Amino acid sequence: MNGMLGARASSPPLHLLSLPDEKHALTTHPDTKALKENVHRVLAENIACGIDPEKAALYCQGHVRETSELYLYLNMLAYLGELEKTTTFKDKARLQPDNINAGLLTYPVLQAADIILHRATWVPVGKDQEQHLEMARNFVKRFNHRYGEVFPEPLAYNFGEDLVKVPSLDGTGKMSKSENQLATLYLADEDEVIRKKVMKAKTDGGPTSANMPKPDYIENMFQLMRLVSAADVISAFELSYDNCTIRYGDMKKQLAEDMVAFIAPIRERAESIRNDPQYLEGIMELGAEKARKSAAATMELVRNAMGLVY
Repeated sequence: MNGMLGARASSPPLHLLSLPDEKHALTTHPDTKALKENVHRVLAENIACGIDPEKAALYCQGHVRETSELYLYLNMLAYLGELEKTTTFKDKARLQPDNINAGLLTYPVLQAADIILHRATWVPVGKDQEQHLEMARNFVKRFNHRYGEVFPEPLAYNFGEDLVKVPSLDGTGKMSKSENQLATLYLADEDEVIRKKVMKAKTDGGPTSANMPKPDYIENMFQLMRLVSAADVISAFELSYDNCTIRYGDMKKQLAEDMVAFIAPIRERAESIRNDPQYLEGIMELGAEKARKSAAATMELVRNAMGLVY
């Protein structure tokens, strides 16, 4: 997902989630025909996963025009060298060498605008977004140093000791909607598709000595299992790996069924929500109303700090 969820520094806290929208999407997908459908899908999946739209502000980035204004101002604080070094830019440029556009280069700036527009203090991000959040903090420091204290520095909210990284099924990187789709599990995948993808996951002939370290692609399998499987199931496969009796076919079958059990209820709930477009549009308008109020307050502070009120 291209959006960011942040807890704002206010009382009571306001939780805001910006859904993928044209500004982020256009950096890699100039064709917008499927954009509305994708936005509705992501919105439905977030609600199906348990986000309460009455408590959170779920909105489209394009429905809050202040995002674009802050994005413009932050670009004056972003330097070419640091933008070219971001992992996401290098990866995307590798995948689309004929479409290395300015929006792709300044993607972290727009992401920072998404976050600090609401003066977010805590942002749940995956391991792959840690670099972008660090850049957002740099932009905040530069703005505050140049114009005065307006923004708090956003921090990563993790779900344990470490930031989460979900590995791909082929063991070559993260699960990604823009790279190997056959090695990525989607919340919209049907049960049989999930099973086929998991059964094709990369493995080997098995350990050759007791307690040997796991290759990265085998550790990936265990990491995925830790996301969805019961603790005793994981322990049993860990033990069988350590004593060289593990059967990867059995492990993948178990992982596939546990993934199906995890994803299927979300998929079914999301499909039900997607069948009510009026409900989704109402949720987005409600979220945008909350977000615009927050954004307008921030931008008033920004314009005053920058001396742009004439």
